[in-house]
Amino acid sequence: MRWTIKPKPESQKVKTLQEALHVDELTASLLIQRGIETFEEAKSFFRPDLSELHDPFLMKDMDRAVARIEQALEAGENIMVYGDYDVDGTTSVALMSSYLRTRQENVVTYIPDRYDEGYGVSFKGIDFAHDNDFTLIVALDCGIKAIDKVAYAKEKGIDFIICDHHRPGDAIPDAAAVLDPKRDDCEYPYKELCGCGVGFKLIQALSSKQGFTIEDLGEYLDLVATAIGADIVPITGENRILAYYGLQVINDNPRPGIKAILNQVDKTEFTITDVVFIVAPRINAAGRMKHGTYAVQLLTEMDEKQAETYAAEIESFNLDRRETDKEITIQALNQIEERSEQDRVTSVVFQEDWHKGVIGIVASRLIETYYRPTLVFTKSGDKLAASARSVVGFDVYNALEACSEHIEQFGGHKYAAGLTLLPENYEAFKQAFEDVVSSTIDPKLLSPEIKIEANITLEHITPKFFRILKQFAPFGPGNMMPVFMTEDVVDTGYGKCVGKEEDHLRITVKQPNVNPIVCIGFGLGKKIDSVSSKVPFSIVYSIDENHWNGVTSLQLKLRDLK
Repeated sequence: MRWTIKPKPESQKVKTLQEALHVDELTASLLIQRGIETFEEAKSFFRPDLSELHDPFLMKDMDRAVARIEQALEAGENIMVYGDYDVDGTTSVALMSSYLRTRQENVVTYIPDRYDEGYGVSFKGIDFAHDNDFTLIVALDCGIKAIDKVAYAKEKGIDFIICDHHRPGDAIPDAAAVLDPKRDDCEYPYKELCGCGVGFKLIQALSSKQGFTIEDLGEYLDLVATAIGADIVPITGENRILAYYGLQVINDNPRPGIKAILNQVDKTEFTITDVVFIVAPRINAAGRMKHGTYAVQLLTEMDEKQAETYAAEIESFNLDRRETDKEITIQALNQIEERSEQDRVTSVVFQEDWHKGVIGIVASRLIETYYRPTLVFTKSGDKLAASARSVVGFDVYNALEACSEHIEQFGGHKYAAGLTLLPENYEAFKQAFEDVVSSTIDPKLLSPEIKIEANITLEHITPKFFRILKQFAPFGPGNMMPVFMTEDVVDTGYGKCVGKEEDHLRITVKQPNVNPIVCIGFGLGKKIDSVSSKVPFSIVYSIDENHWNGVTSLQLKLRDLK
């Protein structure tokens, strides 16, 4: 682990903000590190307001999208809502179809089969629409590169409205409307919406034409917050506002499908982290192990009893997914070790019978062991399909673009992408990817970095300070949970390894004249010897709460120690 302490903010800025907000120096510094320097900026940060969301009509083609949907509703056209099989896609489809069904009945949903059709808009989906007299397809979280598919649909008399957030290619599909804040010609002020966020802006625009306000759309925000968390988009700007209010819906009055998932865990208050680790994997499991339609069915179900049944079914998919990805991860690690590829700057592994639904998770697991850009391939029809994952600071999408002569198709983001290629091109691609990455990556990016916001003593850690920190939430990219360093702590002598395999570390640390505080370090069990020698050591951590036997106390969540 590389420990990097962020530069201290300018002292005069800290002092000015301290006086404006009546807060301590540390709190003011943390805010300035997040770009918050004035009272007004702090007010927006701590008290997000739906009124601060941008006018949806600032998005390129929004007027065209609204006009085409209104035309379809007035004429009673059959509308298909089409979306990808991951969390962002299925929540988008649930959101858009739920809204459109408040306006008319003849709306159907379509999620492509991960194995039969692959990612994005498919010819099979368009044929289904044509065979069943659908004249408008609203595609969410996909479609920005579907130029040939949109043209094919047009020949069959079907219009497309695309709501995407992925990077466009050189050309934009010839659709009735293409909503994507990442279009070069789109001047929408916030570029980091997820697919479900773009879909929400569309229903915001549609409902405004009916005289409704943003407050009338609260029931959809649990879906938007779930997509924001799962798609790991920055929780800044509009995403922060949507996630903040979406979490309120999740905690106070979630839709039956999300409520049924939350009922499966012993918890009462949910954060964006809980959405990422509890809700998202279960929704994703449907598309990974069976079919994304199961997730849409759960998320649109209004009967609580039926939702419980659907959630139980999806939980069984999730248990299968866990077993499968664990098994494949072991096989993939063995491949790397058997081929003595530990010294490469990339991990590229392939086995034709690996489950396509979990290769993205496996790629992330491999990065936990070998911290480098990673691709996991499996057989998909007569081609090979892969999921790519990257390390912080390295753009894997650009690396794939540089290897595009060997690739049939690819798409995605800076840190996660998917691709297909012909089997005969695999070895050439593997070498090209290694060459591109090794020639472009900064070597320091090959060891994980912990960014530390401040070096503090244990006396800073008080219930009052933690209450202020909690108001920095929701946390995520662009607003990560603050990480601190404290030097010269010693263990009180009760340090031990805990967990089923004793791979976690539980210690109690102290400094002179300060009450001892408990620390838990997941995966740090091997460092027990570093703390039991009575020699002072340094810790890096975030501050957390521990609930035990009805008692709540502060604890430190260790990231590393040395």
